[in-house]
Amino acid sequence: MAQSVFLKKHEERRIADGHAWVYANEVDHIDGSGKNGDLVTVYDAAGRFLGRGFINHLSKILVRIFLRNDSETVDRDFFVRRIRDAYAVREKLGFADCCRAVFAESDDLPALIVDKYHDVLSIQVLSLGMELHKAEIVDALVEVFRPRGIYERSDVEVRKKEGLPLVKGPLYGTFSPRVTIEENGLKLIADLENGQKTGYFLDQKENRFAIRRYCRDAEVLDCFCNVGGFSLNAAAAGAKRVIALDISEKALSDVRENAEQNGFSDRITTECADVFEALRRYKNEGRRFDTVILDPPAFAKTANDVKNAYRGYKDINILGMKLVRRGGFLVTASCSHYMSATLFERMLKEAAHESGRRIRIFEARTQSPDHPALLAAEETTYLKFYILQVL
Repeated sequence: MAQSVFLKKHEERRIADGHAWVYANEVDHIDGSGKNGDLVTVYDAAGRFLGRGFINHLSKILVRIFLRNDSETVDRDFFVRRIRDAYAVREKLGFADCCRAVFAESDDLPALIVDKYHDVLSIQVLSLGMELHKAEIVDALVEVFRPRGIYERSDVEVRKKEGLPLVKGPLYGTFSPRVTIEENGLKLIADLENGQKTGYFLDQKENRFAIRRYCRDAEVLDCFCNVGGFSLNAAAAGAKRVIALDISEKALSDVRENAEQNGFSDRITTECADVFEALRRYKNEGRRFDTVILDPPAFAKTANDVKNAYRGYKDINILGMKLVRRGGFLVTASCSHYMSATLFERMLKEAAHESGRRIRIFEARTQSPDHPALLAAEETTYLKFYILQVL
């Protein structure tokens, strides 16, 4: 008998509104028997149908719902339809060479990420249920995209909570995992094997383009630069000089390669250092910049990290504000959904007060539209991106 999951009273609202996750502590009882990774049906306390999804008792997220009717079959054709529908929206929005083609819960395929890098795909499979259907998913991706290759980047800690090992490597085709992509008219290398996330931070694509108007004829400091996406866009906008600052020499090697292939080697220089230490040194040396970009990694990866993360964000934004010339711009971001937009703005107000600067907000943005967010799931709205003028 297939398993049926019944929620406690008053626990159905979030699920009925479209959230995909059923937590173990929201469940009253389970009828039937089965194993982890099975497809189960979820009901509210009164027995009303809510949806179907994969179950895993090893995870706090007991069920991930992705079917809102009780008749669909989960097979290869199902994945073809869902993936094709998800990518069709991206194509309609004009995304072509590189984009997030499938964004997990937002595309009704929980725990599945598919990123398109030119003619190669990079995927993450982050739940046991999706892992058990990986062969069908790969077949569906081949049919929809006809890619030269598919690379897996399921080397993410969250897999351990699903009882899964961390894995990465090629799944289909013969290809180099270093792929040349085009973003905002610029060519750059995406390293699918060793790069961040699935190879590159695709969610900042439109934000990288947005900084161009604030970098014309400017001296720019790009902190946590990774492979230089912001640096390249600053140079393309006509920045006089750009310093790309990162603690990873490997990332900086990619910055130099990307600068060279776009003809910016004369204006983009790199510095390998701890960003916090470098910014303090710049302040002590009296150095100033027209535009400072802060795009750090997620300081808060769990809810328990928020207090320390808040201090870290405030510290680095105070330093950033002090390094901006009067009337210049601070570009600052957080990619942790635990640091809410309200909390991030409060931190910025405190940083402005403690740095003795008056701040104007010119732009408040979020992730690129190929990373759509579910209104019912605040976790899917994770990126905060502000362009501030420092007075």
